[in-house]
Amino acid sequence: MNTPHTLRRPAPAALLLSAALLAVTACSGTDPAAQADADGATLRYAATGSPSTATHDPHGGVGNESDSLRFGLLYDVLAVPGEEGATELRLAESIEPADEDLVEWTLTLRSDAVFSDGSPVRAADVLYSLRRIEDKAAENFGRLGMFDFTASEAVDDHTLTIVAHGPYADVPRALEAVTFVVPEGTEDFSEPVPGSGPFVFAEGDAENAVLERNDDWWGPTPPLDRVEISAIADPQARAQAVGSGQADVGSSVDPASVAEAEEQGLQVVQRPDVTMYPFVMRLDTPPFDDPDVREAFRLAADRDQLVETVFLGYGQVGDDLIAPADPASPRTDGRERDVERARELLADAGHEDGLEVVLHTTTSYPGMDTAATLYAEQLAEVGVDVEISMDPPDTYWTDVFAQESFYTGFYGGIPFTDIATVALLSDAPTNETAWERPEWDAAFDEALATADAQERDGILGDLMLEVRDEGGYVVWGTGDGIDLAAENVADLPDGPGFDKLFIDQVRLTD
Repeated sequence: MNTPHTLRRPAPAALLLSAALLAVTACSGTDPAAQADADGATLRYAATGSPSTATHDPHGGVGNESDSLRFGLLYDVLAVPGEEGATELRLAESIEPADEDLVEWTLTLRSDAVFSDGSPVRAADVLYSLRRIEDKAAENFGRLGMFDFTASEAVDDHTLTIVAHGPYADVPRALEAVTFVVPEGTEDFSEPVPGSGPFVFAEGDAENAVLERNDDWWGPTPPLDRVEISAIADPQARAQAVGSGQADVGSSVDPASVAEAEEQGLQVVQRPDVTMYPFVMRLDTPPFDDPDVREAFRLAADRDQLVETVFLGYGQVGDDLIAPADPASPRTDGRERDVERARELLADAGHEDGLEVVLHTTTSYPGMDTAATLYAEQLAEVGVDVEISMDPPDTYWTDVFAQESFYTGFYGGIPFTDIATVALLSDAPTNETAWERPEWDAAFDEALATADAQERDGILGDLMLEVRDEGGYVVWGTGDGIDLAAENVADLPDGPGFDKLFIDQVRLTD
């Protein structure tokens, strides 16, 4: 039987942790021994997050890694990313097509999952949660927009019929990670609500949360007793928190922190191909409505220099493929910088006397501003005068993202089908490049209706090439996600995308 959980207000301990971490930016001389946890079973995690956008709602717009990390511990999901691109089931025991059309799918839930208030997890709870995610599509980028949850139904307590808007062959993958399940009818998310995940909320708030192990979770027993998650916006402060002993893990730190961290004996955990800062151009706005201009901007990029400068070598050179780590991504010969050809293309487009543009960027993630500044210098060599607009990170993703005609974007290693759903289909909720091609949409639907995985990947690969050559992205490289950890932290996730959110099996070796 599960133990009913009572929510409490922010605790003094959490507030003290917040104050200590904020002080790290000014002073890193704290004695690590004084901060170490006495029982060794508490993991202190400094995650990317801004207090102004912190939330307890797992279904709306979640811009903070600290929030997503907390949700991954408090709430069960139907499935998570598995090894080598496979899907690992969690709350779902099976996800199978109901017929050959691949429109209706039968989802069977495990029968031993219970919420932290003691009530069982039912198919009605799952369907309520999925419908709520659908209702909040404008906030969560329409991640589950391929489904018609109005037409879906709970068959019994542990079985659902999930209906897609059309044939969809990869439903298990579509249900990975973001399908956080809450009790049916939950409407007040001003505080954490009961979940059925491996941890329960103990005290604190969205900025500094203390979670305790849920001994009634159906899954493998988490080795940790507690996890303390702090939202810290500054990557340098996250690195300093680990270096000073005030945190055990600091996520998504600046590559410049690695050398000092290694001297301090810290672990450096690399997550390959998880960080991408594409330069985004809108196809419906001059001068980027001219394909010659877009091609010139691609040819102007010195990709080796960008990867070496921005990621300090912790990354791979890109050739404008928007999801290079996706299993469907085609092999290409890469792009070589060609300054003269870029100048010719700009002249053909009527810009022989030069071109002025504004490139927006921010400091939300390490190196975003550096990438924009360096790219501006490279564009100057082909006759483009770039004004850099350094926008506040707190408002960048609401005021600039998917609105300005030229800006520095971000993708975190998610599959191509997700990118297409949220940003490339004509009716995508955040069609940031104004990529609208009905024939491309039709081919994407054809791919999703193809049961054979190899054939499906071939179609998706061709679609990626079309976007690469004619779309509005300059994908100059991908960087490794870099986390710092104390020497005694073991089994941190090192996979791409959402994999890093599921830390329930992390342990401390001392």
